[in-house]
Amino acid sequence: MGQGVSHAEEMDPAQIQELCIVFMKECPSGALHLHEFKRIFGVQSSSAEESLYIETIFRSFDTNGDNRLDFLEYIAALHLILRGNLEDRLKWSFKMYDKDGNGKLDRQEVKRIIRIIHKIKVQTSDIDMTPSEICDRIFELVDQNNDGQISLSEFMEGAQKDEWVMNLLKLDVNATGWVIRNCEKLP
Repeated sequence: MGQGVSHAEEMDPAQIQELCIVFMKECPSGALHLHEFKRIFGVQSSSAEESLYIETIFRSFDTNGDNRLDFLEYIAALHLILRGNLEDRLKWSFKMYDKDGNGKLDRQEVKRIIRIIHKIKVQTSDIDMTPSEICDRIFELVDQNNDGQISLSEFMEGAQKDEWVMNLLKLDVNATGWVIRNCEKLP
């Protein structure tokens, strides 16, 4: 849905106009619904892990909670995925982990996302730990005050101090590559 661009450059009005035209062609109602989002990103209904992951991504971008993405939410999502800086991407990752929205991550929330990522990455990863072991290690390294919850500041600091933690917490199941690859398929 648009031209390939680097992380550093800003979107110019012509690119936004192009994205708007494609968006309106794909979503004449002016809203992108979950089933359309899955279709655009090539998620098969037979892949429970990918389906759950894309639903989590969709909900994180649906800022007003109306179960659809309007054009502004869509542009913000593309900008974050394609050009967002590390801090913004980590904040987005935290939001994806924080299922109940209370601003703290408990073990269940972390384990839920780790399980999804683990199932998606299992064929391409050399990690020989279970999701529970990964979750335990994340809490050992990131939960600085040992209260059994990870705050946003602990999340940010922990991810930036340890590369292993960073790779797990930033939820990079090659989302950028996935977006670019699937957007190029569109007319």
